[in-house]
Amino acid sequence: MVSISGSKKLKRQMAPQFWGIARKDKRFVITVKPGSHKKDHSVPTAVFLRDMLSIVTSLREAKTAIYSGRVKIDGVVRKSLHHSIGLMDVVELQDVAGIYRMVPTEDKLLKPIKINELEKTKKLVRVTKKTTINKGKLQIGFHDGRSIISDTKVSIGDTCLIQVPDQKILEVIKLEPGCQGLVTRGNNAGQIGKIKTIEAGTFILPKRVVLTLGDRKIEIPADIIMPIGKEGPIIQLK
Repeated sequence: MVSISGSKKLKRQMAPQFWGIARKDKRFVITVKPGSHKKDHSVPTAVFLRDMLSIVTSLREAKTAIYSGRVKIDGVVRKSLHHSIGLMDVVELQDVAGIYRMVPTEDKLLKPIKINELEKTKKLVRVTKKTTINKGKLQIGFHDGRSIISDTKVSIGDTCLIQVPDQKILEVIKLEPGCQGLVTRGNNAGQIGKIKTIEAGTFILPKRVVLTLGDRKIEIPADIIMPIGKEGPIIQLK
């Protein structure tokens, strides 16, 4: 069997705070393997079950649940302790009430929230790249590592509402003034505001978005903004 490169463990002191693990415990903790989400912006499946949801009490119990195929992420059974769970991923657990979506909040970079069962097949994904391939088809890459070949017209920075695990694009939310934007990282992570203007990038500065949050305006990089709807979120985010 081929082994995936990279270490299987991480020093607890170096783990992201949103994992919610005890710092003064064993020296090492299981870590994320290379995959769909970036290492600093995701949590391994075993830590998600044990420390975030607290539905198992040990790594041994987490292994039993995961290896027996009881964990679905975006509608697909995942049997790896190290599989990365990140922004907007939908997690379903066999024999456990509740379906969870990972979203940013004002106190944590990522936090699981319970969602309605009708929404478990819907997911928001941000367009990060697009490439024209054979016969004029467009290959669209998203923030969670997946890619779709489609005729849908999108731009980098837009958000697509997709159906999982079919990977069918249901709706496109354009990154444009007037729509609602979710801050995915940084000091304002988890806050939702109205996009006022979009500033083009320069040689020094990246593309930026001016966002209204309550009675204040902030200017932040466009790559940490996810458009979520015209009047409000088109799916449950809180």
